[in-house]
Order: sequence, then C-alpha cells, then structure tokens
Amino acid sequence: MIEMEASGGVRIAPSQFGTGVFATRTFRARQKIASIDGERFDDPEYGSDYCVGIGNSAMEPDPPFRFLNHSCHPNCELVEIEYIDEEGGAEYELWLNAVRSIRVGEELTIDYAWPAEAAIPCGCGAAACRGWIVASEDLHRLRGREPLPAGTLA
Repeated sequence: MIEMEASGGVRIAPSQFGTGVFATRTFRARQKIASIDGERFDDPEYGSDYCVGIGNSAMEPDPPFRFLNHSCHPNCELVEIEYIDEEGGAEYELWLNAVRSIRVGEELTIDYAWPAEAAIPCGCGAAACRGWIVASEDLHRLRGREPLPAGTLA
C-alpha cells in the first residue's frame, strides 16, 4: 500500500477505499488547498479511474490528488478556473478547495457527481449517502435500481 508525505499539508495513505489523501495540517472552510496538475488529453473518449474533466479535455491528476476519494458529503471541491492566454485562447487550471474546516488526519474527499449512466454503488458512509456515486440531480434516474449494501465495493 502506498503511504507517503506530500507537500502542501497532505499525505497519501491507506483508506477505506484503497488509497486516499489525508490532511497533515488544518484547513479553513473555503481555503485553497492546492493546484491540481497532471497530464491532459484532448481525446473525448479518454477515461480512467483517476480521470477528471477540465475545460474540453480530460486530465490524469498527478499524486497526491489522483487519490481523492468520493463522499456524498465531501469536505473539498474541485474548482475549475478559466483564463485567456497571451494568444487569446482559453486555458484552465484545476484547484482543490476546502468546503468546510478540515482537521489533521481527516481524509480529503470530493463528490464525484458522475452522470447516471456511469453510476456505481456508494459506500461512503455519510449520513446522507445517496447509495450511488452519481450527481445528485441524476439520482432520480436510478429509481428502481438497488445499490449494494453500504460499504460494498462494486
């Protein structure tokens, strides 16, 4: 299992769902935690377990943030910032921000908010867990489908 210190007040360590990112310092609500870097792909068909959308592209985040896990009640969010470069083209940055205060040792999580067609059962354990890793606005599209019991991985 991977376990390593990373810069910026986070470390990679074993998590309930394999590998996760954990705070090594406190973060305030609405605080910028870090810029997320990684390899970008312009192929609309590209996808992987770690892939995130940015602009009209996909990005494979570099460690440690490739290991951000999902929660239906996350403590972080991804924020995409668009700016215009010197040639007038759109450029994008991806940042991780705290949505609430985060304590030392707490796992950093985001809401994956996947579309219904990509949904898988969720076992995040949040009091308001949707039962699925899916965008809250798409949850109604999964009515009639039963998720696996909490804590069961797909």
